[in-house]
Amino acid sequence: MINNNFQEIISQATGATDIYKIAIVQDLWSGYGDIVRYGLKGCDYNSVIVKHVRLPDNTHHPRGWNTDISHQRKIKSYEVETAWYKDWSQDCDEYCRIPECLALGSELDEVLIVLEDLDDSGFPKRKSSVSMSELYACLKWLANFHAAFMGRTPTNLWTIGTYWHLDTRPDELNALQDKKLQQSAQIIDKKLQESAYQTIVHGDAKLANFCFSDDGQSVAAVDFQYVGGGCGMKDVAYFIGSCFFEDDCERFEAELLDFYFAQLKSALLRKNSSIDPDELEKDWRSLYPIAWTDFHRFMKGWSPGHWKIHSYSERIASEVLAQLNN
Repeated sequence: MINNNFQEIISQATGATDIYKIAIVQDLWSGYGDIVRYGLKGCDYNSVIVKHVRLPDNTHHPRGWNTDISHQRKIKSYEVETAWYKDWSQDCDEYCRIPECLALGSELDEVLIVLEDLDDSGFPKRKSSVSMSELYACLKWLANFHAAFMGRTPTNLWTIGTYWHLDTRPDELNALQDKKLQQSAQIIDKKLQESAYQTIVHGDAKLANFCFSDDGQSVAAVDFQYVGGGCGMKDVAYFIGSCFFEDDCERFEAELLDFYFAQLKSALLRKNSSIDPDELEKDWRSLYPIAWTDFHRFMKGWSPGHWKIHSYSERIASEVLAQLNN
């Protein structure tokens, strides 16, 4: 339960005269707190979502990665998410919808993020599988998000976004049994960083972090712990991999990339960007398999038996490694 100080923060931000707990939406990874829906009375809001981070005395990681590196990465991720909502979130528009941040609070080893309840704002659906039109809605969100932050320096965010970024995952790299992939990890990361077209990436753009409208044609995104600089293909490859098994990853690859880049061009045009969209597309298309391989590298070190490690990913990685060695 949130303490009295945090209740006061919520009351001041919303004007609520009464705050009551409705339900836990989910527990945070490794016992670092929870996300809770609170009902409100006496104000314009029916409810809010409260992300309440409490640093545990003894961390428990479901896959055994219970190290100080892991702990420090999580602490940093909550600092980044707070900075995101404080300094960056206002630059998202209706084309890359996110929850409005109503209040931020912290004391000792606790952090509070009070957010608009997207369920109450027309995005009540969560999906474990998607139709093509629903998948398109997410890719459209990503394209508009990447366009909105193209060329921006990620101040107070992760310098390099994504939760699997190489510099933040030394344990998983050391555990990687695929020696060719292990030896090429730095080169793969360097290729992505050397792209002339850097933006801000969501960093954890999996299907579970998108909230859908009732008709599935509009989405909003949540969870900005790993937002930071990078090539947009990292989000796109990771998102597609979160939706499909291997056959469909290959079958729909060209169609999905075509759609994403069409949306990206439209978004850049709408923002009067000076970037040449054709040159951007040429550069990022060439980096899509490299971004896919970058995540594959993490997965093989983190959880070698995971369902995302399949023949399509192995083939993409093999082709990338052959290309890099040549």
